[in-house]
Amino acid sequence: MAERIKTYKEFYRFYLSEHRNKTSRILHFIGTFLVFVLLFLAIIWDWGWEWIFVPVVGYAFAWIGHAFFERNKPATFKYPFWSLISDFKLFFEILLGKRSFNSKRD
Repeated sequence: MAERIKTYKEFYRFYLSEHRNKTSRILHFIGTFLVFVLLFLAIIWDWGWEWIFVPVVGYAFAWIGHAFFERNKPATFKYPFWSLISDFKLFFEILLGKRSFNSKRD
């Protein structure tokens, strides 16, 4: 059994290594963007059960990226909180130009 990652800094390096494919990064970005859109709509329209769409949409795009482009298992299953935080961190790093969709330019 592989050793468990102990620090977030170490985890984020691992997270980036699992997100090298450009299409996968684009899908993660789209999914996270849609999470923000859905959160906004949920608040404005006072959603009830419709809140279920927020994580479903966000994770659907990410998991498609892992299944078909990265061909690896999402870190969400082993490190759910750090993985969620990292999705948002990567989203904002790309949005602010600190990282790109092309991991070779990071």
